[in-house]
Amino acid sequence: MAAAVPGRSTGGLCPACTRLDRAHSVAADTFTDDPRPYRVYLAWFGPGTVKAGITGEHRGSARLLEQGAVAFCWLGRGPLMAARRTEEVLRRALGVPDRVPYERKRLLRPGLPDAGARAAELGELHARALAVGGWSETLEALPFVPYDHGDAFGLAGLPPLDGTVTGLVDGGVVTGRLIAAAGPDLHLSDPAGRHLVLDGRLLGGWGLERGGDDAWSVPIGAVPGEGSGGSEQEGLF
Repeated sequence: MAAAVPGRSTGGLCPACTRLDRAHSVAADTFTDDPRPYRVYLAWFGPGTVKAGITGEHRGSARLLEQGAVAFCWLGRGPLMAARRTEEVLRRALGVPDRVPYERKRLLRPGLPDAGARAAELGELHARALAVGGWSETLEALPFVPYDHGDAFGLAGLPPLDGTVTGLVDGGVVTGRLIAAAGPDLHLSDPAGRHLVLDGRLLGGWGLERGGDDAWSVPIGAVPGEGSGGSEQEGLF
């Protein structure tokens, strides 16, 4: 049965298939007997914005790159359900969320502190996590080693954000120079000098052609105010 995919879809799936896809993910606790080891991590997106999460050890740092973590560190490793319980315990103890809206991440990327400051904030939280009792009895605690993606993403010197693409349209034109790429977000400088973000997940299902000199013609949303909630990340693993 055919179904229309909304122009603002970030997964290339209709709403019904999106729900089905999520129901068969590790995040939905439908594969609790997975024998592979998992890791609990802290991901840093900007000053005061850190989340706790878990990822399969076999994936390495891929999950952190996918969600646009500017810096991160590992907290522990062990079986899936032990990792899930530890994530929840440490999230509550440290006062950090398990998700950070993409709108928030985009606002934080311009003007980030240097890698040393990023590592220092993570190191303080890592030390506090180790001081939380009980979790290391079922999970192997890992020493603090900071990892940084600032150079890989090209975030140095980003100007303030002027807007984001809210959806794609038939015949729509996106033109500009790529100045940074973090997770799915493509940071572009358009011909008018605006700093705009195109969420790469919007491209699923669309045919792409080389553009000419046509003016930018996809809808642009205003930059949300500080503290705006926005859409959540899709999928944890």
